[in-house]
Amino acid sequence: MFRSMRRSAQALTKEQCIDILKKRTSGVLSLLGDNGYPYGVPMSFVYVDGKLLFHSALSGHKIDALQRCKKSSFTVIDADEVIAHKLTSAYRSVICFGKITLLEAQAKEQALRALANKYSSDFPEEIEREMREDKDRTAVLAFEVEHMSGKRGSETALT
Repeated sequence: MFRSMRRSAQALTKEQCIDILKKRTSGVLSLLGDNGYPYGVPMSFVYVDGKLLFHSALSGHKIDALQRCKKSSFTVIDADEVIAHKLTSAYRSVICFGKITLLEAQAKEQALRALANKYSSDFPEEIEREMREDKDRTAVLAFEVEHMSGKRGSETALT
């Protein structure tokens, strides 16, 4: 169903991919946008139990695109170092493919807490205030990862 990586020697392991998803804070969510055009939008996220979780406004381009087609991809760049004298770069990246659903009620609240704890765990009072004030006007998207692959550049300059 999903293509295999052409340069398989550069593939990251599943564990390496998950480590990148757990430590990085943003990536690009790609959806089927208006008039058949791709729509890539930078998003903060958290990876929990095989899912990527995002928060969003309740309406807009992203929500319209998801109602049209739940299939999507999400890309995270872990590292990118230009090696000018060799006309190349050293990099690590992960791409995930899956389907997105909107979460409701308790699952939505748990996802919002996971997002808040990833980015603001030192501020529990602020998290609770935001949960009280904003959770009802926030959409939470759950991206069920069906396929994940990671790749590193051929250079080993990155650690």
